[in-house]
Amino acid sequence: MDGSYRFLSSIAEIGLSADIFTVVWATFLGIVIGMIPGLTATLGVALVTTLTFSMEPGTAILVLVCTYIGAIYGGGRTAILLNIPGTPANAASVLDGFPLAKQGKAGEAMAIATTGSFLGSIVGMMGLALIAPWLAEFALDFTSFEFFWLAVLGIVICGQLTAMEDPLKGWIAGFFGLLISMVGQESLHAYSRFSYGILSLEGGFGLLPVLVGAFGCAEVFCVMRQEATELTASAVRSVWRSALSSFRYIKTWVRSGIIGTFMGVVPGVGEDMGAWVSYAAAKKASRNPAEFGKGSQEGLLAAETGNNAAVPGALIPVLTLAIPGSAPAAVLLAAMIIHGLRPGPLIMITQPDFFYSVVAMVFWASCAMFVLGLLMTRPLLYVLRIRREWLMGIIFVLCVVGSFAIAGRIFDVWVMIGFGLIGFLMRETGFPVAPMILGVVLGPILDNNLRRSLSISQGNPLDFVSRPISAVLVLLVLAVVLVSVPSLQRLIRRVITRKPLVKSDG
Repeated sequence: MDGSYRFLSSIAEIGLSADIFTVVWATFLGIVIGMIPGLTATLGVALVTTLTFSMEPGTAILVLVCTYIGAIYGGGRTAILLNIPGTPANAASVLDGFPLAKQGKAGEAMAIATTGSFLGSIVGMMGLALIAPWLAEFALDFTSFEFFWLAVLGIVICGQLTAMEDPLKGWIAGFFGLLISMVGQESLHAYSRFSYGILSLEGGFGLLPVLVGAFGCAEVFCVMRQEATELTASAVRSVWRSALSSFRYIKTWVRSGIIGTFMGVVPGVGEDMGAWVSYAAAKKASRNPAEFGKGSQEGLLAAETGNNAAVPGALIPVLTLAIPGSAPAAVLLAAMIIHGLRPGPLIMITQPDFFYSVVAMVFWASCAMFVLGLLMTRPLLYVLRIRREWLMGIIFVLCVVGSFAIAGRIFDVWVMIGFGLIGFLMRETGFPVAPMILGVVLGPILDNNLRRSLSISQGNPLDFVSRPISAVLVLLVLAVVLVSVPSLQRLIRRVITRKPLVKSDG
């Protein structure tokens, strides 16, 4: 009852104040960022983070949450009209969104995508409000042993799911991020590690310059190599009628919303997996699975519901465990820390008002996304006519300014450029960037809890697996590894399918 009152109070506080205008322009900005091919939600949140240093913490987080939700939704427009997902989360929307546009149903497709995104965000918001308090209470039983294994599990899962064809590359990227986070003075004894006598390295690599470089600067390098896209000629009509008709697929959007929420909860999985799993589940449960991939309204609705539901889902581990559920959530977590907020298991005790404020932010951002998406369908299409080449110079300048502004060090600009080159090379060689960033974020958590655990156990490694929760987390880590390694897969398959020898009569 107390939670409901806090939630309603937070909704009223935002809705009856000037913050409602912040919701509108921040959501609009997120939609525009998501619509432009090459500008991902992660890049958008990272760039906007550099613009929030002078804001109050609550207002800054409101801007970032709205930008996050708007960007995930906006990417669906390019998926429908250009056959190019604006963000990786909208890749599944291409399968049915673009065929609908080619059939002259672009307006209907965008209305369905808008409704699905809104419904997914609402279902995810309900999951955030219900699951996060329970998870925070459960996490109070976690000790340094459990947090160590939780960090390892997040990196292993993220590496496996972001590099499906070769999970080893994802794991290498994740543990490379852990190595990066070790540079500088460690927190317990201020002992310098990997600084090599360079004074600037004593403070380590700043999280924001690394984020902006790996996603922003690297994106500039990648996009400048691509050709510009052109707007697909397609009629825009039947927007409102299609939006209302989408509500009749109640089983689809409820199922996709729940799947997307839980995909968001898993550390490092993110919105793209929420969309793909929701799409696959909808196709399996559909009465007309043959229509999927040829312009199915149900398929498009499932994909867009799943990816947006994953956004509030990704905020659940951010707020309760201080572990990001996706790459944009990692940037949001960094922004919370920069603004002096401390998410974690104690948030429901020390900052309950802030938690319910975040839930209210998701609600208002979802409403703004729905209204703007339907009212501005035609005007927003002109955003797609902006050449990406013109934007890259502006984005690079923002990357430089944002990296420099946080600490006023030119060293951070060089860090941004350096990690931009690293991110570019990783993309060219097939290594996912998201596990590396997750490793950078989780590095201090893993390092501090590892050394704290070793101090408590006096160096006894058995204590890491003897506790019940730790044992479960260890088994989960091993299960992910066993499922992902091809050689082990073949070995297990051979053992299971091996038949007993039968002697011949001869």
